[in-house]
Amino acid sequence: MPPANEQRRAQLADAGIELLVESGVHGVTHRAVDRRAGLPAGTASNYFRSREALLVATARRVVERHQADMAEAARTAPAPVGGDGVRRTIDLIAGSLMLAAGPHRARYLAIFELRLESLRRPALAAAIDELMAEMAAFTGGHHAELGLGIPPAAIPPMLVMYGGALFALVTGPAEAVTSQAVQPLAVAIVQGGLAAARFTPA
Repeated sequence: MPPANEQRRAQLADAGIELLVESGVHGVTHRAVDRRAGLPAGTASNYFRSREALLVATARRVVERHQADMAEAARTAPAPVGGDGVRRTIDLIAGSLMLAAGPHRARYLAIFELRLESLRRPALAAAIDELMAEMAAFTGGHHAELGLGIPPAAIPPMLVMYGGALFALVTGPAEAVTSQAVQPLAVAIVQGGLAAARFTPA
């Protein structure tokens, strides 16, 4: 294996994201990734021994970039008047949906392609499930650091609803992604997650 080179690994995974959007899973091969990344033949196979490992690395790259976006949004967003954590959570999620379905649309189309492909690849499914568990833990920690007051039990249903809203946005017309369309979705995600956290089965 080559020496650890996270920048090169990220470059290869970013090429994989582009190819997923253009050609679907079948277009993501070691050779195609090398060409798209502008790297010598054999580079991708040195980093990722199997095609499945290449697909998993691409999924991981989407999650890494999403987490970086969340951290940046939290850093730059103004604190709410009166410390209203629910209001701030809605605003952060609305901003995240706008960013994900707008400028970063391609990377989320890529992750949905991978999720569908994982139905036929148990190892890929297991890897994506692990990434989603990591994402849930990251989101819970992120909310706690910001003092949003969102209970941990609300996080899993919020992530499911976020994923559904994002799927609808990125697979629909790009011009339909507006703040007017996204804000009610963010409200539903947060309020739905809080309701789920309070729910007690009969």
